[in-house]
Amino acid sequence: MRYTKYFLLTILVILIDQAIKLWVFKTFPFEGYEHPTIRIGDWFKLHYITNEGMAFGIKIAGNYGKLVLSLFRLVAMGAIAAYLYYMAKKGMHEGFLWSIALILGGAMGNVVDSTFYGVFLDMPTYDAPMLWFHGRVIDMFYVDICNCQLPEWLPGKLGGSYYPLWPIFNFADATIFIGVAMILIFQKKYFPEKEHKTEQPVVSQDNV
Repeated sequence: MRYTKYFLLTILVILIDQAIKLWVFKTFPFEGYEHPTIRIGDWFKLHYITNEGMAFGIKIAGNYGKLVLSLFRLVAMGAIAAYLYYMAKKGMHEGFLWSIALILGGAMGNVVDSTFYGVFLDMPTYDAPMLWFHGRVIDMFYVDICNCQLPEWLPGKLGGSYYPLWPIFNFADATIFIGVAMILIFQKKYFPEKEHKTEQPVVSQDNV
């Protein structure tokens, strides 16, 4: 259990994330560019949308850009899992290990979408050369505080366009954010600085 408990949290994050995404997929009709919405309160929505790329919809250009991104994510997941095991074996602070487990679970949750959704949910990216590793990621949580206009000087289509103050995200994104935030907020606790004792020079009687 010294190592297993952290990976159990990772698995739990993946299961919750996939359960929410599959529920949204089965519950909300998705037709073309119409994104079904359920408003919860004044500023929170369940807004079904898909993302072909990374965070904020950023994509790698080219027909095989998505494949490169998906494979990179898989390699990164293996590296993070190995890092978590190594840090747990080293006896790092438990808070730091729980944070890494959250980040790993969230990242793997989105990797499942990219790897399998193109095949099993018939949700490949536009003009995908193959179904495997070309699935779209499902997002649904929309904090609708402000649909703000971006500055005109931004490049491409971003300049002058309107964008939510908080991007639409999923449960996996939230756990990644929480894990990173915990590391930043509690970094002094997770990585305490070692106190170095300075030795005072010994003054000989002969030198007085």
